[in-house]
Amino acid sequence: MNYLHFMKILSALSVLIATVICGPTFAAEPDAVQSFRDELSAKVVRAEKEQQSALPGKDGWIFFVPELRALSVGPFWGKDAIQVNRSAKPEYTDPLPAIVDFNNQLRKAGIHLLVVPVPAKAAVYPEQISSYHNRKPVLLDETLRRFYQLLADQGVAVLDLLPTFLEHRNDSNGLLYCKTDTHWSGRGAALAAEQIARCFETQPWLRESTRTKYASQVRNGEITGDLARIIDEANPVKETLPLTFIGSGSDLTPVQTDRQSPVLLIGDSHTLVFHDPTLHARGAGLPDLLAKQFGFPVDLIGVRGSGATTTRIELLRRRDNLKGKKLVVWCFSFREFTESFTGWRKVPVIR
Repeated sequence: MNYLHFMKILSALSVLIATVICGPTFAAEPDAVQSFRDELSAKVVRAEKEQQSALPGKDGWIFFVPELRALSVGPFWGKDAIQVNRSAKPEYTDPLPAIVDFNNQLRKAGIHLLVVPVPAKAAVYPEQISSYHNRKPVLLDETLRRFYQLLADQGVAVLDLLPTFLEHRNDSNGLLYCKTDTHWSGRGAALAAEQIARCFETQPWLRESTRTKYASQVRNGEITGDLARIIDEANPVKETLPLTFIGSGSDLTPVQTDRQSPVLLIGDSHTLVFHDPTLHARGAGLPDLLAKQFGFPVDLIGVRGSGATTTRIELLRRRDNLKGKKLVVWCFSFREFTESFTGWRKVPVIR
């Protein structure tokens, strides 16, 4: 097989993943979307005027104001980027060129990239922050879906989790987001891990890998969410939620990440929550859940704060040209598209 043919196959696979492996289909309702966006925008304006970064919702839910803003601003790429994006440098406001450039670098090295934006909590549970009543699931992030299609058109594989999250948002085994924290819940992370692994289950490199069957156990964990601390630093409310712990042996020893793994997970704190013991728990985060799905440990570059550019800079600092990698999973909050103050730089991770 010549190089050009190989590249065409990789490109076709990327588009297939981006456009097919996205779960169930839900229709958008233009009037509902616009009303929802207008309501969020008004809430954001009031909150920013009062210097609030967290807003109480209904039934104990708390929402992050930058996330609400990101869901309400509309198009954020091309000529619109400089108007709505938070980057301090205008040349780094548009996420599209940076993501496409990263994908092209990896593709030339024979490495798959899967971009996994974490949907907005308010898009999955809109009735908890707005007057919108979710009688039936509706896609309230139509701007994001337009952007994902632009990425797909340029060969970037994007896993849109929102349709799957809407389908499972009221499952009996747990909510998909922490009520009092900016992150997804253990159940949300587990559902994401299942979908990520499903995208690549037929790949020869995965079938040929040595695989281990890790044990799992669901246990309740108590957390003090970051949003709860913002609302009341002195007496933040606590939250109890089920977590799926992954490990080996009778004591369920957590799976250690592996620099030599063919799968590299990069991104913001959604890659660290419930994995890093300083973020609520250890052994129940996305790296652990992916190890369970793939049957081997993953490599990890996870950062607190923006996952837009910093993770790729950390990857560059390794200076190994991603030797041995077959797949890079780039997982970050969708709000990074507009709310990252460091913006979206092109970073030459492979030299």
